[in-house]
Amino acid sequence: MPIGIEDYKKLIEGNYYFIDKTDFIMSLIDGHSDVTLITRPRRFGKTLTMSMLKYFYDNDNVAENRKLFEKCHIGQSDNKKYMAEQGKYPVLFLTFKDIKADTCDSMKKQFAMIISDIYGRNRDIMDVLADDEKEYYNKVLRYELSDEELRFSLKRMTEYLYKYYKEKVVILIDEYDTPIQSAYNAEVKYHHEATDFVKGLLGAVLKTNDRMNFAILTGVLRIAKESIFSDLNNLDVCSVLSDKYSDVFGFGENDIDKILLDYGLIEKKDEVVEWYDGYRFGTENIYNPWSVIKYIDNRCKVQAYWTNTGSHSILSGSLGRDGFTTETSMEKLLNGDSVSAWIDEGIIYDEIGQNSNRLFTMLLSTGYLTSSEIGNKDQDEYQLRIPNKEIVSIFRREVLERMSGSRSSEIENALIEKLLKGDAAELETALSDFILNYVSYFDAGTEGFYHGMMLGILAMVFDTHRVESNKESGYGRFDIALYPKKTNDIAVLLEFKSSGSEKELEKDAQEALNQIDEKKYDTELKKVKAGKIHKYGISFYGKIIRVR
Repeated sequence: MPIGIEDYKKLIEGNYYFIDKTDFIMSLIDGHSDVTLITRPRRFGKTLTMSMLKYFYDNDNVAENRKLFEKCHIGQSDNKKYMAEQGKYPVLFLTFKDIKADTCDSMKKQFAMIISDIYGRNRDIMDVLADDEKEYYNKVLRYELSDEELRFSLKRMTEYLYKYYKEKVVILIDEYDTPIQSAYNAEVKYHHEATDFVKGLLGAVLKTNDRMNFAILTGVLRIAKESIFSDLNNLDVCSVLSDKYSDVFGFGENDIDKILLDYGLIEKKDEVVEWYDGYRFGTENIYNPWSVIKYIDNRCKVQAYWTNTGSHSILSGSLGRDGFTTETSMEKLLNGDSVSAWIDEGIIYDEIGQNSNRLFTMLLSTGYLTSSEIGNKDQDEYQLRIPNKEIVSIFRREVLERMSGSRSSEIENALIEKLLKGDAAELETALSDFILNYVSYFDAGTEGFYHGMMLGILAMVFDTHRVESNKESGYGRFDIALYPKKTNDIAVLLEFKSSGSEKELEKDAQEALNQIDEKKYDTELKKVKAGKIHKYGISFYGKIIRVR
């Protein structure tokens, strides 16, 4: 299997297993926008697809590159117009996926290095350049450009390529948003400066450039139009919610059937569906290609492969923000349910923490959530869910890391063990130690905090229990309940009370426990034929708690 291969020529010449995506090229030849931005999560084949476009359109090594497509859909098509476009145009191909810097100056230096490399690989065109153009060209090669000169370096390259080849340039820019994400995740954020720089660079080369044939950009996020694409009236955005090009990135149902049949693994289909399926791009059902390839390469060992593609800093940094770690979102998602959100696909980083809809947009774009159905299309309302077991495991781990910082999961495991054991005294000791050592005094104090803290800890039991909170049962609403997924397994009910003083802790904990019985909160648990039901009343005052 082609693990980590992102060069189309290497893939074909190395006889690696390959799913033919050349229908994408045919669709572009049939008609395309001036500038198209396609957003997809990491590791969904964006760089490989852009490499395929580069080898098809590039007017360098035409005969050699033609062989790469002869056995593909496009090469076998009866319509000769498609292969007639092969090798016709100069191609400006860049990938920004490795531009990850701690400071803005460092980021600009990395851009200068990438652009200098492009100029260096096209030295032949200097033969047709005027003296002042050659001077600029040499400044690029020596990394001597000012910021303003660097801004126009890509546009000037399209002018030079056109002057030499007398053909308009195909522009391919891969992972355009990586530098901005890196800037946002830096210890000292500089995403505003990074956005301004990338906006200037892309705006110069893509806006009203009569030397450009067309441009394709890929990335994970669509940075808000007013932030980076405000000058581009010719932009066509194809996101994970768009029907256009929805089957290009990732594996579709037919792709998966072919792969599993070719490898003699069709009996593994249900397992692959559970773990790596579930994405919805437009109207297409899509599997994670990276994870499927790794799964087959590792002899069908089920595990979360996508988690090893890099840090999940977007999720880690987002958890705990407004509306997310409450029972109305995290709990529902981890239970396999959907949440409703209004999606505005233009990401504004500074607004991610201001409301849950912005956060859900981020999680949808980055692949942690997917759309299950449209709620109200006129208002961009969608039902979102976690796509599969792989992402559930990643999600759960990131929830725990957010709650626990650098702690080992052994701490949470011990708490869960005490909770399921049914001994209130042991649970009180374990919870008290947890709060004393890992909870800030300034965080503690509200019932909502303890409620959210327990939900974070209980993320570890989602394999064996369904966690519900604030649900009707009996004569009221319980705080938290653990419903066992197997008949006769242990169930748990938790009720919280906020005490006005340390003296009231004992009384409030007992009242919380009594309330469970008085209001018959165990009614729904009995309906699902749970086994023993452990009931706990928990009171708190600052960082001091009582469990009864």
